[in-house]
Amino acid sequence: MTEVFLEREFEFALTAEDVWGRVRESGHCFVRLGVHWYGSLLAVGGRRMLCHFSSQDAESVRIALRQSGGQMGPIWSGTVHEAPSLPGADPGYSNVVVTRSWAQPVELAGIQAIENAGARCLEAHDVQFVRSFFANDRRRMACLYRAPDAESVRLALVQAGMQVERVWAFEALVPP
Repeated sequence: MTEVFLEREFEFALTAEDVWGRVRESGHCFVRLGVHWYGSLLAVGGRRMLCHFSSQDAESVRIALRQSGGQMGPIWSGTVHEAPSLPGADPGYSNVVVTRSWAQPVELAGIQAIENAGARCLEAHDVQFVRSFFANDRRRMACLYRAPDAESVRLALVQAGMQVERVWAFEALVPP
């Protein structure tokens, strides 16, 4: 199976209930095409979302979404990389996504080396890495963090010399 990621932006804000309704409406297409939905990360404010699927290929996800009337955005295949140790749940912390893109392919080891070198910046802002989604073409990445807020993540990563495209807090919507 292939890990597939879909980035979406919306003209009008979605709620968690809107997303659950779309998932229910799309279920038959997903089953028929062998697409498994792992969950979606809905931005606070509801105008952006990152969805995680697995399927035989990204095209199966595109077809399922198109047939179910889902809005498309950048879709890419990639790999999932978990933190060596996951942070404990702190109710005062935010879930934060950082997206990155590059004109030329990059090596994951190089990105990790920069983050390791800037570990003190992350610690100073109380930022904890959770997982990364890294595109197979090595030009796109989404990283998940836990922190007091999205601005803490942005500051820590900039101070650590990490490339940052977008930073946003999210609510995780995952199947039961």
